[in-house]
Amino acid sequence: MKSSILAGIFATGVAAQSGPYGQCGGNNYNGPTTCVSGYRCVYQNDWYSQCLPGADSTTLKTTTTARSTATSTTSAPATSTSAPSSGKKLKWLGINQSSAEFGQGTYPGTWGKEFTFPSTSSIQTHINDGYNIFRVAFAMERLVPNTLTSSFDQGYLKNLTEVVNFITSKGAYAVLDPHNFGRYYGNIITDTNAFGSFWSNVAKQFASNPLVIFDTNNEYHDMDQTLVLNLNQAAINSIRSAGATSQYIFAEGNSYSGAWTWNTTNTNLAALTDPQNKLIVEMHQYLDSDGSGTSATCVNSDIGVQRVIGATNWLRANGKIGVLGEFAGGANSVCQTAITGLLDHLQANSDVWAGGLWWAGGPWWGDYIYSIEPPSGTAYTYYNSLLKKYVP
Repeated sequence: MKSSILAGIFATGVAAQSGPYGQCGGNNYNGPTTCVSGYRCVYQNDWYSQCLPGADSTTLKTTTTARSTATSTTSAPATSTSAPSSGKKLKWLGINQSSAEFGQGTYPGTWGKEFTFPSTSSIQTHINDGYNIFRVAFAMERLVPNTLTSSFDQGYLKNLTEVVNFITSKGAYAVLDPHNFGRYYGNIITDTNAFGSFWSNVAKQFASNPLVIFDTNNEYHDMDQTLVLNLNQAAINSIRSAGATSQYIFAEGNSYSGAWTWNTTNTNLAALTDPQNKLIVEMHQYLDSDGSGTSATCVNSDIGVQRVIGATNWLRANGKIGVLGEFAGGANSVCQTAITGLLDHLQANSDVWAGGLWWAGGPWWGDYIYSIEPPSGTAYTYYNSLLKKYVP
């Protein structure tokens, strides 16, 4: 999800106050912008600010970025129990775990204040539902606070590793997701050697765990296209040279890794190579008007297929396998039909699509429009029964 989206889910300014861990701001958000006593409104990204424990209720950051004002009426969850039409199965279906990267721009930040780690009990609930892959977002600035080549912050590494080990101990896959948008402390990463060293160091920590997946970086954007290619290849080479030879690697693309623009923007990534032949191309796709994933309104009921079919053709033409590393839609009937069509398409084309991961779960998402955090997240109550039909 775009960095601007993560930060605005939490901040605004009305008379009422938001409760503990509730949303308090963000683009298109019209609810309370201050928090109850003992909590303060903390900016996460342009699309989400959240009430976290603190001394006051002051909003730390607001945004005036104009976005689509389309609205959508939430419908009741589907009651259909029919199975998907295709007899094919995806390799993976799972959930993004987003919380350890919260508090973007506040580094290192304080655990429990600016950021937290995913709930293993929630992950267990998802595993019980059949989901078998979890993409665990983290901030590079917290893992390696000084430079890309510096030593790890041992406390942050320990907590991250515990989440990863919990997931893989249950037989599910854990995707390590540096949620940095091709940047480090806000600056575009241009040093491919340093980037490779970062990945070499990370890979050595998890080289013995075949259920770990390395995601090179979340949503490169507004970067030189050759640089995106070179960063991805440097990560692949360094991971393999570090002895991590049994794991899959997810390579993301420019323009926020969007599936809908992949076959015009990221064509050069067909040149990526992996000596272990376990490279997966990771794309993201949202179904609102600008594809940003900031509105509960989907363009139409066919938009899911419309936005990925070009990527499907690109994958097949270039002999690549893809995964939809982020997807979501609002809790309404139009989006529900679009999500169903999208998943049917992925499943019918499982020769080139390995699976998908819903955005997002995590303990601090509150009433976020796409939250799939059990037991009461908006998407969990609306979409879980549908998504479970597509689990491997």
